[in-house]
Amino acid sequence: MKIFVTGGTGFVGSHLVDLLLERGDEVVCLVRDVRKVEQAFPPERRPRYVGGNLDDDTALRAGCEEADVIMHVAGVIAARSRDEFFNVNTGGTERLLAAAARVNKKLQRFVYLSSLAAVGPSPRGTPLTEETPPKPVSAYGESKLAGEEAVRGSSLPWTIVRPPTVYGPRDREILRVFKLARYGVIPMVGSPHQEISVIHVRDLAHACVAAVAPSTEGLTYFASHSETLTTREFAEGIHAAVRGVRGRNAERRPLLVPVPPLIARALLSVSGGLARAVGRATVLSGDKVDEFLAEAWTCSSAAIERDTGWRANIALPAGLRETASWYQAQGWL
Repeated sequence: MKIFVTGGTGFVGSHLVDLLLERGDEVVCLVRDVRKVEQAFPPERRPRYVGGNLDDDTALRAGCEEADVIMHVAGVIAARSRDEFFNVNTGGTERLLAAAARVNKKLQRFVYLSSLAAVGPSPRGTPLTEETPPKPVSAYGESKLAGEEAVRGSSLPWTIVRPPTVYGPRDREILRVFKLARYGVIPMVGSPHQEISVIHVRDLAHACVAAVAPSTEGLTYFASHSETLTTREFAEGIHAAVRGVRGRNAERRPLLVPVPPLIARALLSVSGGLARAVGRATVLSGDKVDEFLAEAWTCSSAAIERDTGWRANIALPAGLRETASWYQAQGWL
C-alpha cells in the first residue's frame, strides 16, 4: 500500500513509519528538514520524502497524488499563541484535505490523529466514550477538535483516532519527568489522584493502522490502554523504571511534591509569558492549567477493539522500562 505520512519524523510519526515499513508498505513522508529523515531512520530502512510543510500546497499535492492512504500525524502540542495552534492543527489539516481532494480520486482512507484533549477531561471513574460531547479546555484541544470537524466535513473517506497521553522512546515531553525521577523528587501539579489513560507509542502506531480497516470508515475512536492509572502511579512507575535501568533499588518510592492550584496557575502563567517574550513555544503555559487540574483524563477503547480487534498490549511497567533504557542509551538521562 502507498501511504503518505505527515509528521513522519516526529515522536509518534517515526514509530508509525517504522511499523509501515516493517509491513512492506511504500511510505512517503512530508518533511520540513531533510536532515531529520537521516536522523530518524537508518539508511537501510528509510522512507521516501517530499520536502515541505503543511503550508506548502505543491508539497501536499505531491504527497497526496499517488497515496492509497494518508495518515495525518503532524501537529503542534506547544505554540506561541492560540492562532499558531489553529494555523497548524486546524489550518494545516484543512489544507491537506483540500490538496488530497484535488489530486487523488482513489484515496482509500484519510486517518487523522487527534487527541483526547479535543474532547476534554472526564468525570472521575467514568472514562469518555465516542458519544461524549466535546468540551476542550485548552487552545490545543480546541484546535484539534476543529481539525476533526474539518475532516468530518470533507468528501474523503476518513477515520479519526484520539489517543490520551502517549509515552515511549523518542518522546521529549515526558522525558522531563524521567529526568526529575533521577533525583527522587517529582512535582505534582494537580491531585496525585487524578485518573489518567495512557498508551505506548507502538500500540498507538498499530491503532492507526487498524483505523484503515473497512469497518472504521466515517468513525471516530479513542485508542488507549485499558488500565486506568493515577498520576501518582504513573510518576512512581517512571521513578521505578529510571532507578531500575540505573542499577538502583526500584522499590524505593519518589518524593511527590504537590503544587497547590493557585501556585500552579501562577507558575504556568509566568512560564508561558516568558516563553512568548523570547518567541518560544512551551506546553507549560497558563492555557494548560485546567488540563493539569482536571479530576480525570480517561477514555475507553471498547469501540476500536470491537470494530477492528486492535488492543493495546504493552503494559505500563514494561513500557516505562523500555523508555527509560532508550533514554539512557541515547544519553538523555
